[in-house]
Amino acid sequence: MKASVSIRATALGPDGAREVTRALPEEVPVAVTCNGTTQAVMMCTPADLEEFAVGFALTEGYATPDQIERVEILEAEAGIEARLWIAEEAAAELGARRRAMLGPVGCGLCGIESLEQALRVLPPVSARTTLTRAEAAGALDALRGHQPLHDLTHAVHAAGLLMPGRGIVLAREDVGRHNALDKLIGAALRAGIDPAAGAVVLTSRVSVEMVQKTVLAGAGLLIAASAPTAQALRLAEAAGLTVAAFARGARVEVFTHSERLQGDQTDVA
Repeated sequence: MKASVSIRATALGPDGAREVTRALPEEVPVAVTCNGTTQAVMMCTPADLEEFAVGFALTEGYATPDQIERVEILEAEAGIEARLWIAEEAAAELGARRRAMLGPVGCGLCGIESLEQALRVLPPVSARTTLTRAEAAGALDALRGHQPLHDLTHAVHAAGLLMPGRGIVLAREDVGRHNALDKLIGAALRAGIDPAAGAVVLTSRVSVEMVQKTVLAGAGLLIAASAPTAQALRLAEAAGLTVAAFARGARVEVFTHSERLQGDQTDVA
């Protein structure tokens, strides 16, 4: 499947109506399976799906890259299957987790487990990578040059990996901001690039899930175009993740662990 399609529309304005053609991003259901069992169905842009599957498996706790034996992408009439074949020990642990979630619905325990999983304790970030203030402030401008699907459709998010002194070395796009980040993480892991050596850059806001995925990937810095939520900052502070936002021009606002940003202090008007 293609990542975008051309669609005709009618543009209405003061001078009347005219026919136009727009390139719009495609969005299809992608079922992620592990050893034949469906784990999740996500709406995705149908590109870089092997990388998405690897990144999603890591950030959702299904399997680490070394536990993934094979990835298959199969198109079906109703959507796409991203089939992961994982090591037996990972499959057994995943199966036990699924069985625990399928307990009696009246006991209330399933809801408690789901809530705990949503705000699960994150491992401490050990990455020591630092950036200059100029690099952090210019991160979104740097990512802008790696968004061909956005340039075509104006309707997708992007996630990039910024390396100190090198700029954006990897970027991935998707209609879903979570999917774009999973694709980026998968791409980095498959290319042998350690996310801990750089900073994750997002065109979106910073939610709890984006903090969780960044920490589990091992990166120590997260730079975003828009604001973080308060809960996302609590998790980032506890895990040791640097969160910066509103990166534009020469300014950036740092919310947690500012020690990873070097240079003059960031002042907020």
